[in-house]
Amino acid sequence: MQPRYSDTNTLTRPQPAPASKASAGRAERPQKEQKEKSREPRQKTGNQKPIQFSLHAPQAKSVQVAGNFNNWDPKKSRLERDGDGWKANIPLAPGRYEYRFVVDGEWITDPNCKETVRNDYGSTNAVLVV
Repeated sequence: MQPRYSDTNTLTRPQPAPASKASAGRAERPQKEQKEKSREPRQKTGNQKPIQFSLHAPQAKSVQVAGNFNNWDPKKSRLERDGDGWKANIPLAPGRYEYRFVVDGEWITDPNCKETVRNDYGSTNAVLVV
Protein backbone atom coordinates (compact mmCIF):
# COMPACT_ATOMS: atom_id res chain seq x y z
CA MET A 1 0.00 0.00 0.00
CA GLN A 2 1.28 3.48 -0.90
CA PRO A 3 1.49 6.21 1.71
CA ARG A 4 -0.98 9.07 1.45
CA TYR A 5 0.57 12.34 0.21
CA SER A 6 0.17 15.34 2.45
CA ASP A 7 1.57 18.82 2.05
CA THR A 8 1.64 21.19 4.98
CA ASN A 9 1.86 24.19 2.60
CA THR A 10 -1.54 23.51 1.08
CA LEU A 11 -3.99 26.34 1.68
CA THR A 12 -7.49 25.62 2.87
CA ARG A 13 -10.54 27.48 1.67
CA PRO A 14 -12.11 29.77 4.22
CA GLN A 15 -15.46 28.55 5.47
CA PRO A 16 -18.44 30.86 5.01
CA ALA A 17 -19.69 32.58 8.15
CA PRO A 18 -22.79 31.02 9.61
CA ALA A 19 -26.02 32.78 8.65
CA SER A 20 -27.42 35.11 11.28
CA LYS A 21 -30.94 34.74 12.54
CA ALA A 22 -31.94 37.97 10.75
CA SER A 23 -30.99 36.62 7.34
CA ALA A 24 -32.41 33.14 7.87
CA GLY A 25 -35.02 32.46 5.21
CA ARG A 26 -33.92 35.45 3.11
CA ALA A 27 -32.27 34.65 -0.21
CA GLU A 28 -28.80 36.09 -0.60
CA ARG A 29 -27.68 37.32 -4.01
CA PRO A 30 -24.35 35.98 -5.20
CA GLN A 31 -21.54 38.55 -5.20
CA LYS A 32 -21.13 38.26 -8.96
CA GLU A 33 -24.67 39.56 -9.54
CA GLN A 34 -24.13 42.44 -7.14
CA LYS A 35 -20.96 43.56 -8.92
CA GLU A 36 -22.30 43.33 -12.48
CA LYS A 37 -22.52 46.70 -14.15
CA SER A 38 -25.49 47.70 -16.24
CA ARG A 39 -24.95 48.58 -19.89
CA GLU A 40 -27.23 51.52 -19.36
CA PRO A 41 -25.57 54.86 -18.69
CA ARG A 42 -25.94 55.97 -15.11
CA GLN A 43 -28.35 58.82 -14.70
CA LYS A 44 -27.94 60.97 -11.61
CA THR A 45 -30.91 63.20 -11.03
CA GLY A 46 -28.80 66.13 -9.81
CA ASN A 47 -26.46 65.96 -12.80
CA GLN A 48 -29.02 65.81 -15.62
CA LYS A 49 -29.73 68.52 -18.11
CA PRO A 50 -32.53 68.76 -20.67
CA ILE A 51 -31.49 67.66 -24.15
CA GLN A 52 -33.75 68.59 -27.04
CA PHE A 53 -34.53 65.93 -29.62
CA SER A 54 -36.13 67.25 -32.79
CA LEU A 55 -37.15 65.85 -36.15
CA HIS A 56 -38.65 67.48 -39.24
CA ALA A 57 -41.48 65.14 -40.22
CA PRO A 58 -44.53 67.15 -41.34
CA GLN A 59 -46.51 64.10 -42.54
CA ALA A 60 -45.95 62.04 -39.37
CA LYS A 61 -48.82 61.23 -37.04
CA SER A 62 -46.58 60.21 -34.13
CA VAL A 63 -42.88 60.43 -33.34
CA GLN A 64 -41.00 58.86 -30.45
CA VAL A 65 -37.35 58.50 -29.57
CA ALA A 66 -35.86 55.27 -28.23
CA GLY A 67 -32.33 54.75 -27.00
CA ASN A 68 -30.16 53.28 -24.32
CA PHE A 69 -31.29 56.14 -22.04
CA ASN A 70 -34.85 54.72 -21.94
CA ASN A 71 -34.11 51.01 -22.46
CA TRP A 72 -35.03 51.31 -26.15
CA ASP A 73 -38.70 51.76 -25.26
CA PRO A 74 -40.30 54.30 -27.63
CA LYS A 75 -43.39 54.55 -25.40
CA LYS A 76 -41.31 56.29 -22.73
CA SER A 77 -40.28 59.30 -24.86
CA ARG A 78 -42.88 60.84 -27.15
CA LEU A 79 -42.16 63.96 -29.17
CA GLU A 80 -44.75 66.74 -29.46
CA ARG A 81 -45.71 68.38 -32.73
CA ASP A 82 -44.13 71.80 -33.25
CA GLY A 83 -45.22 73.25 -36.61
CA ASP A 84 -43.79 70.95 -39.32
CA GLY A 85 -41.54 69.20 -36.83
CA TRP A 86 -41.52 67.31 -33.58
CA LYS A 87 -39.66 68.11 -30.35
CA ALA A 88 -39.05 66.73 -26.88
CA ASN A 89 -36.76 67.73 -24.02
CA ILE A 90 -35.36 64.70 -22.22
CA PRO A 91 -33.18 65.07 -19.10
CA LEU A 92 -29.91 63.17 -19.53
CA ALA A 93 -26.81 62.84 -17.39
CA PRO A 94 -23.40 63.31 -18.99
CA GLY A 95 -22.47 60.27 -21.07
CA ARG A 96 -22.60 58.66 -24.51
CA TYR A 97 -26.00 57.58 -25.81
CA GLU A 98 -27.31 55.76 -28.88
CA TYR A 99 -30.82 56.39 -30.14
CA ARG A 100 -33.27 56.16 -33.05
CA PHE A 101 -36.54 57.87 -33.88
CA VAL A 102 -39.75 55.90 -34.35
CA VAL A 103 -41.97 57.66 -36.91
CA ASP A 104 -45.43 56.15 -37.28
CA GLY A 105 -44.02 52.80 -36.13
CA GLU A 106 -40.96 52.86 -38.44
CA TRP A 107 -37.50 53.05 -36.86
CA ILE A 108 -35.25 55.66 -38.52
CA THR A 109 -31.85 57.14 -37.79
CA ASP A 110 -31.72 60.84 -36.96
CA PRO A 111 -30.90 62.46 -40.34
CA ASN A 112 -29.29 65.45 -38.58
CA CYS A 113 -26.94 63.46 -36.36
CA LYS A 114 -23.24 63.79 -37.23
CA GLU A 115 -22.11 60.50 -35.67
CA THR A 116 -23.66 57.05 -36.15
CA VAL A 117 -22.72 53.46 -35.33
CA ARG A 118 -23.82 50.17 -36.87
CA ASN A 119 -26.34 48.17 -34.90
CA ASP A 120 -27.28 44.48 -34.81
CA TYR A 121 -30.25 45.04 -37.12
CA GLY A 122 -28.34 46.06 -40.25
CA SER A 123 -28.90 49.78 -39.83
CA THR A 124 -27.36 52.56 -37.77
CA ASN A 125 -27.99 54.25 -34.44
CA ALA A 126 -27.42 57.95 -33.93
CA VAL A 127 -24.84 58.84 -31.28
CA LEU A 128 -25.24 61.65 -28.77
CA VAL A 129 -22.56 62.71 -26.30
CA VAL A 130 -23.82 64.83 -23.41
